[in-house]
Amino acid sequence: MTHETGTDAPRERAFVKTSDGWAPSPPGESSAGPRWVIVASPDDLPAAARRHGLGEQAIALLQHRGPGAHPSGPDHPLRARLDRSSDGEFVLTAPTLSFVEATNDVHTGALICVVGADVVVMSEVGDADVTGRAVEKLTGGFPVPDEGVHQVLAAVVLTMVAEASAVEIALGDAVADLEHVVFTSTRHTDTVERIYDLKREIAEARRALGPVTSMLPELIAEAEESSENRRSRPWLIRAVSWVDRLDNHLDGYDDLLGDMLSVHLSQVSVRQNEDVRKISSWAAIAAAPTLVASIYGMNFENMPELSWTLGYPLSIATMAAVCVSLYALFRRSGWL
Repeated sequence: MTHETGTDAPRERAFVKTSDGWAPSPPGESSAGPRWVIVASPDDLPAAARRHGLGEQAIALLQHRGPGAHPSGPDHPLRARLDRSSDGEFVLTAPTLSFVEATNDVHTGALICVVGADVVVMSEVGDADVTGRAVEKLTGGFPVPDEGVHQVLAAVVLTMVAEASAVEIALGDAVADLEHVVFTSTRHTDTVERIYDLKREIAEARRALGPVTSMLPELIAEAEESSENRRSRPWLIRAVSWVDRLDNHLDGYDDLLGDMLSVHLSQVSVRQNEDVRKISSWAAIAAAPTLVASIYGMNFENMPELSWTLGYPLSIATMAAVCVSLYALFRRSGWL
């Protein structure tokens, strides 16, 4: 459910925790229980966080003005990071992944959220739609670990990792398809380019997943330090293991592509040798009649068989016999 709060307020979706689970909050209605607010644009997050009662320190971290806050900009893209305020609220930024099967491209986005005691305000950029899938889980009655706002965090983080897992599977399928191309007998002129393109997409996925492995342990430490959030530890540990497994799989795909590149270059070298042997064989076959014709084209007066009636057909037959003999010899040796 989409509604606006105030005249100039950005569009946002709000959800509240009820006895039956999470449900959309009616427009203009406030709730004393746990709340989840999804803002359309990250630029509107500070105003939304202030409207929903989050502290100024968390808002300063969100605006990248607090001490130790992670800058954003063209030279400083958002990466996985956890920034805490002194009152227990924290700002979480995490990359998201999606895959375009038509082009085998990995697209990265970002998820930014502010987590307070009873409210989570977040926004997402990119086409992974992590928040949309998390909404389906929480409002659809699917089992999600933890309670309160940390249940929202669990749904979002586990969905984010699940989407990354889908990207990993798609990359694995792309690697398998490319492996078939490399080892087929049909020649492809763009094999090296395709290998490097896929290696670049895998590197992009690993760059996005790598910082997540350092961010999740911080969430585990946060859960261990708080007596109220200890139930968050099991699903966080599961998420860490999941991300590590994905990174290992991506590393394996990258190594496999490196091996395929070596095999392809070896095949190219072998094919070039075969081409050289074929060219050399045909050059030798062509050289034999050329040699005979060049000798009889010297225009000397005292040359054998110049006045013989059968000289011309004999020379033609000799050239043909030499060519056929050389062709048979090269075919038997495997050069042709």
